[in-house]
Amino acid sequence: MADKKNVQDADNSEVVIAKAKDFWTRYNKPLMIVSTILILAIGGWYAYQEFMVKPKETKAAEAIFRAEEYYRMDSVNLALNGDGQSWGFLKIIDKYGGTKAGKLARFYAGSCYIKLNDNEKAVKQLEKFSSSSKPIQARAYKLLGDAYADLGKNADAVSSYKKAARHFESDESNAAEYLFMAAFLADRVMKDSKEAIALYKEVKEKFPKTQQAFDAENHLAQLGVYTIDN
Repeated sequence: MADKKNVQDADNSEVVIAKAKDFWTRYNKPLMIVSTILILAIGGWYAYQEFMVKPKETKAAEAIFRAEEYYRMDSVNLALNGDGQSWGFLKIIDKYGGTKAGKLARFYAGSCYIKLNDNEKAVKQLEKFSSSSKPIQARAYKLLGDAYADLGKNADAVSSYKKAARHFESDESNAAEYLFMAAFLADRVMKDSKEAIALYKEVKEKFPKTQQAFDAENHLAQLGVYTIDN
């Protein structure tokens, strides 16, 4: 019985080996091609990251340093356009728009345009901006709300302020301020009491310890709302 079993095992092994050889004979060329493509793709991606992306990121970070200094000094035009030797935010966006520094330059450029009361250009920059940093993204939404409000686009302003407030609620101070701005705009400018009441209530419910919550309660009273439903 043992000999018979050994023979069967040997036969099975030969079948498996034969199938493997047949598979390799049929598909070795496609497999080699696919393997080569994968190796080249991975190598190309690595080379691109090392020799293209990283140097570009470094150059962009170096370029934005001086523009940020001008921004902190409130030298808005120099921050935007440069000083003839160092680039401003607009040049950095143009040359390094896909880098981290290039993306951040859009945020700064939008803020600069608001300071220059050029809100159309501010909107164009801020609408294209996005960041994984919640505080910065929330601030960008707030600035976009400011630009829309100055342009008289009140519904868009309210929407942006709400986005700003809800994007990073852990920062209670700023989130409460942004949400209150949305409520106040809906209340006093748009005369939309339904929206204003809902937003004032949201301020009180989400940020009860802030000054904005106290102010929201006063505005609710002016709108005839004296209790907050739980």
